[in-house]
Amino acid sequence: MHAGKLQSLQRREFLRRTSALGLAGTAGPLALTLAGIGEAAAQNAPANDYKALVCVFLYGGNDHDNTFVPYDDTSHGVYQTLRDVGTASTTRIYVPKSALTSLTNSGLPGGRQYAVQAAMGSMATLYEAKKMGVLLNVGPLAKPIDKVGYTNAKTGDLPPKLFSHNDQFSLWQSGLLEGAEGATQGWGGRLGDLFLGSEEKTHFTCINAAGNAVFMSGKHVLPYQVTSTGSVAINSLLYSKVYGIQDSEKAVEALLKSSTNHWMEKEWTRVVKSSIDNQQIVSTGISPTSAADYFGNPSAFGTDSLSAQLKIVARLIAARSSLDVTRQVFFVSLGGFDHHDGLKAGHAGNDGKSGLLKKVNDAMFGFYAATKQLGVADKVTTFTASDFGRTLSSNGDGSDHGWGSHHMVMGGAVDGGKFWGKAPDLSATDNALNGDDSVGQGRLLPSTSVDEFAAALARWMGVGESELATVLPNYSKFAGKARLPIFG
Repeated sequence: MHAGKLQSLQRREFLRRTSALGLAGTAGPLALTLAGIGEAAAQNAPANDYKALVCVFLYGGNDHDNTFVPYDDTSHGVYQTLRDVGTASTTRIYVPKSALTSLTNSGLPGGRQYAVQAAMGSMATLYEAKKMGVLLNVGPLAKPIDKVGYTNAKTGDLPPKLFSHNDQFSLWQSGLLEGAEGATQGWGGRLGDLFLGSEEKTHFTCINAAGNAVFMSGKHVLPYQVTSTGSVAINSLLYSKVYGIQDSEKAVEALLKSSTNHWMEKEWTRVVKSSIDNQQIVSTGISPTSAADYFGNPSAFGTDSLSAQLKIVARLIAARSSLDVTRQVFFVSLGGFDHHDGLKAGHAGNDGKSGLLKKVNDAMFGFYAATKQLGVADKVTTFTASDFGRTLSSNGDGSDHGWGSHHMVMGGAVDGGKFWGKAPDLSATDNALNGDDSVGQGRLLPSTSVDEFAAALARWMGVGESELATVLPNYSKFAGKARLPIFG
């Protein structure tokens, strides 16, 4: 590369390229733990107008039919027929009505009902308290399409590489059709781009507690990464303090104080110093009380990974004043949902009271309780997402990759106790397997796009109609449809 071109690189592009090439060296997570450098204009929200969006991503493709189980007699009969396979109790993957708790039928025509297993009992409580609702049959779409359009689809009519894990969770998180698995920006990050301000206020707009995820990267935003205990330290400095070795710390301090005329060295020095400063800001902000009793009830959060991630998110929200932010986007995740086999045992437990759904239920309920205690329940909206839904038909001990799925939206501002969207047709076995709402084996053809879902969440965050195209480049294809009434 010619020197002139090298010198013309923007600071952010420099950081992106060095991060991608692994040039962070002893700084470890530096490039990943820094967010915007103040290059984007901020939304001018009042200081007391705080809002946060929290994505709970369920990696592997959550089985929506055993999460929100068809409950009215007709629908449950079809569901049971298609999942009553084999002779062992573990391979008969349907859940009998006697083991289910029905949810109040709100917004569903024709007497349709859904229910939950015991593992989702706390979420059922929040649903009945109108603090949680369910969006039915949502998934990535290239454009509005029906079954005829799917059958006759041409290039560009459908999302690329349907039913593929990596491609589909990338599409869910990116909101873009180009690249699928190779997407480099997510709609959470682009949402964060709109709320960047001066350099001092940009670092904590998007915070990732789950590791790398395209959802959190924008044009300007790089997510600030945290662990379940707080900020990520620079290893050389951390170890020097733990083991009483001063050389590493002194070397870094000397490097930061050294003068240089090269713009790349100046920029890297500035970034290292900023990362160290930000680590101190986060550590100070979340340290008023110990993690064990932070919310007064040590049992409010469990010890599993998802609970730990949502607990640090709650602590960071509690520290919002010291972080100097009015809008934030968070990302947490839980894996293990690819249940081609062992569905009953892994998903909700053979007793319906344990497994992954129990972790989701307990972690989300604990998080909502924490936001209530912090006085921000109506300022924090939490939603679930996943690679895709799964087939309604059984493969013998589980279910296969699908497309559309049902997802939760939780928070004090949510117009909960309702189902939004269109319930799939389960009036007969043939309809459920390959009717207008299915593309075979009970794989749901999404009736609501991720773009529509994201647009509803973005509007709640304060994004104007003219700015939706920046966050969701594909949304214009769905703009003529009725808006989702998630917030009333």
